[in-house]
Amino acid sequence: MPAKIAYLGPAGTFSEEAVLLYDNTAQRIPFPSFSAVAAAVESGMADEGIVAIENSIEGSVTDTLDMLIHDSPLRIKNELILPISQYLLVKKGTSSSEIKIIFSHPQALAQCRRFLERCFPKAQMVAALSTVAAVEEMLSCTSPSAAIAPGRAAVIYGTDILASGIQDQKSNVTRFVVLSVKDHAPTGHDKTSLCFSFSDDRAGLLFGVLTELAKYNVNLCKIESRPTKENLGRYIFLLDIDGHREDAIIAEILTRIEAQTSLFKVFGSYPRYQQK
Repeated sequence: MPAKIAYLGPAGTFSEEAVLLYDNTAQRIPFPSFSAVAAAVESGMADEGIVAIENSIEGSVTDTLDMLIHDSPLRIKNELILPISQYLLVKKGTSSSEIKIIFSHPQALAQCRRFLERCFPKAQMVAALSTVAAVEEMLSCTSPSAAIAPGRAAVIYGTDILASGIQDQKSNVTRFVVLSVKDHAPTGHDKTSLCFSFSDDRAGLLFGVLTELAKYNVNLCKIESRPTKENLGRYIFLLDIDGHREDAIIAEILTRIEAQTSLFKVFGSYPRYQQK
């Protein structure tokens, strides 16, 4: 029986493309938000869920990070990298000079900022729940409009493609993560994602954590911070490190980090993505 995988829908989004890249035999189940994707997996409605977590142009997808930090017990089981090419879609027969409104997901609008500023400086930008929801809104809009979406959406919805490859960087890629009840068994080529924060605010706290990684010569792949949502100026730090949480050295480091922090959460250990 094929796996049931939840994703940010409807059909035609980059999230669906990520599902196809990950498992093209899976039963794809669309949901309207990242939190709904997580809820589907938590409830057993889906076996796994795939959500965007980072874009090479716009950086982290904060909705996903905040969900992992605050709202979901799910683990990261895998990751994949999807090349992103953005298309400008319109109703058949619509010309570029007519366009007054452009719909898309906020990340897509940001990824195409320079193109939009040059070519449509007077158009109104309207955020949608997904790139394909943007196509649906464009088709139902009474004013001349366009949508930024994947090329596959043009086939699904029968639109014209007015422009292609409109993202500001041609090397645009998005990193997706696979969410599951359990993370992945060790493979020997793994990453571990975690977050932590401190109860007080004094010099050297973050240095103490990073020293543990340096002491054992463990590579830090990524570090960033998010507000705690409790107090201004207080942050939660997010790290990706090489190795699996079950590796002896990584397990020791995680124990040492937890002892130094007030909030500590491991999102999961999973294989580093390798291009197929």
